[in-house]
Amino acid sequence: MVATLLLALALDLLFGEPPNRWHPVAWIGRLIVMGRAWAPTRGPLRLIIYGALLVIGLLALVVAVIVVLTEALSGWAWGRLVIDALLLKLTFSLRGLFSAVNSIQQALIQGNLEMARRLVGWHLVSRPTHDLSTDQVVSATVESLAENLTDSVVAPLFFYLLLGLPGAWAYRVINTADSMLGYRDRGLEYLGKASARLDDLVNWIPARIAALTIVLGAFLAGESGRGAWQIMWRDHKLTASPNAGWTMAAMAGALAVTLEKPGAYRLGGSALPTVDAIPRAKRVAYVAVGCNIVISAAILVLV
Repeated sequence: MVATLLLALALDLLFGEPPNRWHPVAWIGRLIVMGRAWAPTRGPLRLIIYGALLVIGLLALVVAVIVVLTEALSGWAWGRLVIDALLLKLTFSLRGLFSAVNSIQQALIQGNLEMARRLVGWHLVSRPTHDLSTDQVVSATVESLAENLTDSVVAPLFFYLLLGLPGAWAYRVINTADSMLGYRDRGLEYLGKASARLDDLVNWIPARIAALTIVLGAFLAGESGRGAWQIMWRDHKLTASPNAGWTMAAMAGALAVTLEKPGAYRLGGSALPTVDAIPRAKRVAYVAVGCNIVISAAILVLV
């Protein structure tokens, strides 16, 4: 499993994400869209039950496919290693996350605020971005980088350690369903309740692990580890999500800046971040991810 983890990491760093037409997560998204089209048109209870059955059905389908595929290759050692590594890589996106952040940073350096707004709305956040100031774009970028360390890296690896490839893919199904259905508007409030609650549940431990590695990353990257620790404990409850506040507050404290979603939360106690906060946040995140990889590999060796 250590070889699988390291090969999956190498594949991600070298090649990034495949096109959507070849990406199993995109296929899962299409199934969710189809399921959403068949949902009941009214009745909160009916929508909640339908949404729960939709997620359970997708979980059963995807986990069954992963189990059958890996068992079919059980007698072919090298082929099993490559396929397992590819399947694991497809559950996380390290290069994709940092590439998105890099593109926003480059647009801001070039003074193209309009492009930066579009990119942050396209890649990182679901809220309107057309009227964000430069500082607010930077804030959205940094907080999303911190939050997505959980979804994009830490949680898939956590469930891989716990339950193998079926666990990593079960997490990816739940997280994808939540990203597409777990809203409080757009007519999806009741349809997405099951996926939203499941996502909160499966991210509970990984989010706190990610936050702690941000604290460690701040220490090792020359930022304020003490500030990350203090602000994490002080402000993590200020977000609507029971999990997102941990990593975002830790990053705000690490950089000694304020991360803010207007009208929703304000984490930290200083001024909004300037463009130079993005490379600082990336350094902290790189070290945090490195810590997670090392710890995961160590656990696999010990097990």
